[in-house]
Amino acid sequence: MKSESNHQSSIVNRKLKQLVILGAGESGVGTAILGKQKGYNVFVSDKGTIAEKYKKVLLNNDISFEEGNHSESKIFEADLVMKSPGIPDKIQLIKELKQKGIPVISEIEFASKYTNKVIVGITGSNGKTTTTMLVNHILKKTGLNVTMGGNIGESFAQQVAEEKSDIYVLELSSFQLDGIETFAPHIAIITNITPD
Repeated sequence: MKSESNHQSSIVNRKLKQLVILGAGESGVGTAILGKQKGYNVFVSDKGTIAEKYKKVLLNNDISFEEGNHSESKIFEADLVMKSPGIPDKIQLIKELKQKGIPVISEIEFASKYTNKVIVGITGSNGKTTTTMLVNHILKKTGLNVTMGGNIGESFAQQVAEEKSDIYVLELSSFQLDGIETFAPHIAIITNITPD
């Protein structure tokens, strides 16, 4: 188990300045808000069309973004890239970022660096959503200040930015876990592992 100081990883300790976020969905926009709050210059790039509700959030928070394209000249200026879980590691852009030594991480990895609250991480092939909802419900019924996030509910990064909770119950897909380096929940649950 890593000590609390080691949990802050070299990614955060390097005093990074330029955060590029690939994908402007729930996790991307949440990470953009948290990144800006933590002093990063944030640029969001989405190859598709950004939903109006997310565009509004980016505009209201004065966060630079593009849609319909990935401008490599801007993306390769990054000190750190947060990749939304729907973007595969095998695409050329991600390969080139890694070849250039630019760290590519997930929302979960990024947001976990900025909270010392209790994190319950739930993953597995089946039953993640049900288990996450059940754990969240049980903890709420006991009177604890708890919220749900990750692959369900609001963006984990957004919740951390708003300091919403004392306990975060996170549903974690395999795609979200692909982009972690030092993320270590206080409590980890694996529902099952089956071929999928």
